[in-house]
Amino acid sequence: MIRENLLLILIFAVGLVFNNHLIASAAGSLLVLKLAKFQSVLLLFERRAVDLGLLFLLIAVLVPFALDRIGIKDIWPTFQSLAGILAIIGGVAAAYLCGQGLILLQLQPEVVVGLVIGTILGVSLLKGIPVGPLAAAGVTAMLLNIFGVGKK
Repeated sequence: MIRENLLLILIFAVGLVFNNHLIASAAGSLLVLKLAKFQSVLLLFERRAVDLGLLFLLIAVLVPFALDRIGIKDIWPTFQSLAGILAIIGGVAAAYLCGQGLILLQLQPEVVVGLVIGTILGVSLLKGIPVGPLAAAGVTAMLLNIFGVGKK
């Protein structure tokens, strides 16, 4: 039993050791679902978790609009300041990179191991936050492209 669950147990332990509650919770939840033999839930997560995660991330970003903290009058100044213009460019670049990351994950799912290890190290050692595998995969896709790795 331990052997087939070793990777999840290790990720859970790393999350605990480095005080990363998100990683520990994710690995622990998956471990419980696996041990409880909820295969259908795991398959549902495999198919829909990224979509649900993106949905909740977008909801979190849009909450200020729903709470009327940001309105129509606040949008125009964005186009009139350097910070606003750079934020728009940053948003476009991030969306593009995440799209490239999704393609990379579909074509080379084996990179997930490196993304998880890199995310754990970044969160643990550099006090980063686990923004998600799409952003990490997007940066990875860009680096692979720059270094010409993985092209057939």
